[in-house]
Amino acid sequence: MPFKTKKRRKSGRQRGNTTYGHGARKKWKGSGHHGGIGMAGSGKRADQKKSLIIKLYGNEYFGKQGITSRATAKKINLVMNLKQIQSNLDSLMKKYGKNKELVLEDYKILGEGELKEKITIKANAFSESARQKIEKAGGKAILINDSEKEAKEN
Repeated sequence: MPFKTKKRRKSGRQRGNTTYGHGARKKWKGSGHHGGIGMAGSGKRADQKKSLIIKLYGNEYFGKQGITSRATAKKINLVMNLKQIQSNLDSLMKKYGKNKELVLEDYKILGEGELKEKITIKANAFSESARQKIEKAGGKAILINDSEKEAKEN
């Protein structure tokens, strides 16, 4: 004779395994709440994901995108001191000069240091102290005009 066993009843408070660990059932349906999928959580504190994101998307993923105000274009002057010219004179002559004439058409020459050689320097601009030191050493400081640059390019 079989024993009668009392059927166990689930408590109404438990969600059971209908949600499969996703909380409320509505969170896991259709096109609603999709938290934690894909790139979610890759914001401010996602240091653990950064290497993965950079590998997949490159460095453009982080930072500001879109329309930003246009910054004022800064004029960048290449500068060189007399001290640098004196210490690197041999290599500069090979690259930029001939017959004791140094053509540094993109540079402004500044007066820090001393010049011991008698050379002619052609440059975009000179500081007053640099001009004096070059002439004191027996050389010449010649300005290259924009019209001369354009004539060379054409």
